Amino acid sequence: MSSLIMSVTIFACVLGGSLLGMFVRARMPREHLNAESRDVIKLAMGIIATMTAIVLGLLVASAKGYYDGQARELTEMSAKIVLLDRVLAHYGPEANDARNLLRRSMVVMLDKLWREDSPHSSSLEPAGRGEGIYDKIQELSPHTDAQRFLQSQALNLGLQTAQTRMLMFEQQSSSISLPLLMVVVFSLSITFASFSLHAPPNPMVIASLVLCALAVAATLFLIQEMYSPFRGLIQIPSDPLRNALSQLGR
Repeated sequence: MSSLIMSVTIFACVLGGSLLGMFVRARMPREHLNAESRDVIKLAMGIIATMTAIVLGLLVASAKGYYDGQARELTEMSAKIVLLDRVLAHYGPEANDARNLLRRSMVVMLDKLWREDSPHSSSLEPAGRGEGIYDKIQELSPHTDAQRFLQSQALNLGLQTAQTRMLMFEQQSSSISLPLLMVVVFSLSITFASFSLHAPPNPMVIASLVLCALAVAATLFLIQEMYSPFRGLIQIPSDPLRNALSQLGR
């Protein structure tokens, strides 16, 4: 389910709770809405609001942790790519083919992850040119101890880069926890229904409930967007990879 469809569904559910509250208020006997009943409803809604805040906090923490993890791993991978290029540069001209392939793989990665004309097709593939770079490094024939050391370091950096890329690829299947989301939406719907019980419907009340429902839907929309860090509204900046690309081949 896309973030927009999910947000529209949440907005409909929360606003539907408000309409349900208005419907119940219009048909409920007045003695059921006395001061004592209102106090009990407020206490019950206070408990639900507290529980909703806790669950919503878990959703925010999970989404932010995933987003920050992807950003951190991208920066780490970019740094290792630059270091790999410098190691190959110190190896000598024999490593130029591997360095050129490394640069081309960076260009392809940037195009796939931050493709402006087709943002929804952005993806981080686990394999491809990275394996070719590793093979190129293995094909090198060191003649000195220094070259043998640099080759081993380059192979190690190549493995670490591939490992980070594979980790980021596997993490792309992460998404918002559906049970937690359902609990939040259900609790918010009940809360909004209780709001409609306390005041007769009028333009001000209706406008306030609609705006609050929009704010709730927008908040959960942003949480869902953080699970798509390479597309959508909250994208991870491409600066780490672009800065690394500018350093390659020097």
